[in-house]
Amino acid sequence: MTGVTIAPGDAPTQFGVCALDTRLRVRVSEHCARMLSGGSRRLDNRCLLSRDPVGPTVAGWLLGMGTTAAVAGSHHLVFGVHSRSAHLVLDTVDACVALLVTFLLWGRFRRSLRLQDLLLAQGLLLLAAASVLPGALDAVLDLGAPGTTEVWWAIVIRVTASTLVIASALVGRDRRLARNARLHELAPVLVLAAAFVALWWVRDSLPLALPLDPPASASRPVVTGHPLLLAAQAAGAVAFGAASLVFAAQASRRRDVLLLWMAPACGVAAFARVNYFLFPSLYTDWVYTGDLLRSAAYALMLVGAAREIGEYWTGWATAAVLEDRRRLARELHDGVVQELGYIRSTTVLAVPDEDARADLLSACDRAIDEARAAVDALGRSAEEPLGFVLHRAARQVAERYGGRVLVDLDDSIEVGHAQRHALVRITREAVSNAIRHGTARSVTIRLERDAGRRRLVVRDDGRGIEPAVVAVSTGYGLTSMRERAAALPGAFEITSADGQGTAVTVVW
Repeated sequence: MTGVTIAPGDAPTQFGVCALDTRLRVRVSEHCARMLSGGSRRLDNRCLLSRDPVGPTVAGWLLGMGTTAAVAGSHHLVFGVHSRSAHLVLDTVDACVALLVTFLLWGRFRRSLRLQDLLLAQGLLLLAAASVLPGALDAVLDLGAPGTTEVWWAIVIRVTASTLVIASALVGRDRRLARNARLHELAPVLVLAAAFVALWWVRDSLPLALPLDPPASASRPVVTGHPLLLAAQAAGAVAFGAASLVFAAQASRRRDVLLLWMAPACGVAAFARVNYFLFPSLYTDWVYTGDLLRSAAYALMLVGAAREIGEYWTGWATAAVLEDRRRLARELHDGVVQELGYIRSTTVLAVPDEDARADLLSACDRAIDEARAAVDALGRSAEEPLGFVLHRAARQVAERYGGRVLVDLDDSIEVGHAQRHALVRITREAVSNAIRHGTARSVTIRLERDAGRRRLVVRDDGRGIEPAVVAVSTGYGLTSMRERAAALPGAFEITSADGQGTAVTVVW
């Protein structure tokens, strides 16, 4: 709750276009920066992660654990298929997804220079390379005996990739690199080249990494392969599992939609490595459960990438709308408001009749107030708390007519855009009536919760209105306030006594 007193002269009486222009430009730039840097802080209901960020991660872990337990504990389940083409298709699709997410993360890094984005992009790039590059080079070059140079090169790349993934999780989102740190960006290429040169140099002395023909099915795990291969699979499982937990925690705190889906993807990838440890198939022509879990992990990454791209374009569209609203607000201020001000000043000199001049000045004041309300509505962000918006609207009207505003506002109350607009217009009308017609010196604005409902009260210390007049009044101001309150939907009430002030209450 906040309590503030604003007296005339405490703030500028003119809502200057320069201030509006600056504030809107700042908000647009901040909005773009948040959306384009990958941050997913709440900008509107469409950008908010409504579900529990931990839910997808738990589902991914349950999928991996359930699949592994079902396969390892079954004595009759046939889970291996000998198909070189199916293995090739899975490798190719997984590599394409990894490259897509890499491209997305690279774009995030170029905008934000966050080390986490760079390391994660490099890790996924190496995973994509490990899926297709060793086999492609083996088809062109003679890399030595089957199951040696090609497999060991892929193992080195995958171990490096899993190391980069866990490093990206542990480094956090706050650490950034200098814009000219080109050596860090070239790290994956250097790893690929160095590993290839080293293994090519000793290719004739490399041991066999994995038997070429593991069984198609088994009633128990088949732990086979070189100890370094098994150690690599175990290390990959640990790295991806730890990264999954860290990404889930970060997604919960930061509301990052890509990390939200990277967390379950890494969890499923961890169990894929467990399956590769128990039932080796990664470097063979057999398709096992490990291959299916690995493809499921990439599918989860693809979902995260699609959500991230959607929010990226939503951010651009929203920023464009805000910029256009800023332009319209500037045009209104520089055009309509200035012309109305000129008409008002001319009326004072050109109209000799006092009653006619008073009517014209009153009409000009209302028109200027309406125009400024439109400028204010166009130039304000929907992110602002309702209490702050009502405070500003009441203050502007009070300053114009020489009144004072007291506020007692609950800033935790949130409403939709249409309700916000209606409440602002009711507040402006109530404050204007209190000062202009009720000769009030001060107006109190109260926004509060009451038994699960929300209440707005505008109370003044003016001369008040006779109850009979309130009951039969068909004036535009009171009618407009009633209609806007009913559209919330809500209840509208005016309580007043002659000489004791007026209270306008809206409950919704």
